[in-house]
Amino acid sequence: MVQPHIKYKSGYKYQLVETNEVQVDITPDKDIETDYIGLTASGLLTVKKGYAWDGPSGPTIDTKTFMRGSLVHDALYQLMREKHIEGKWRKNADLELKKICLEDGMTRLRAWYVHRAVHRAAGPAADPNSLKKIHQAP
Repeated sequence: MVQPHIKYKSGYKYQLVETNEVQVDITPDKDIETDYIGLTASGLLTVKKGYAWDGPSGPTIDTKTFMRGSLVHDALYQLMREKHIEGKWRKNADLELKKICLEDGMTRLRAWYVHRAVHRAAGPAADPNSLKKIHQAP
């Protein structure tokens, strides 16, 4: 069926070229599966090839030590925004960001600052009222 328009979302900088799996300290009551994110009841997070995210947010620099953490954090926050997991998991998502950044070589001071900043300011990004707007063209 030919469609005279497209629908899209804006605000993304990066796109995953390989599926990534990481064990997280977030254990929903049941397995969750979306188009690009999976999370098992045992805490295995799968972010699938093609997933788009905006990278590290705020007044920061997108460094290699921040990229994997920002991917996992954005995916977990998306699951909260879309009501697949409860907002009670936000603290755990913020701690996962810090843990992964440290694993990837970020300095302790920067990881502390990053964690503190997201914990204080990123709450709206996990809020279901903050879903990305769908645009249409033409």
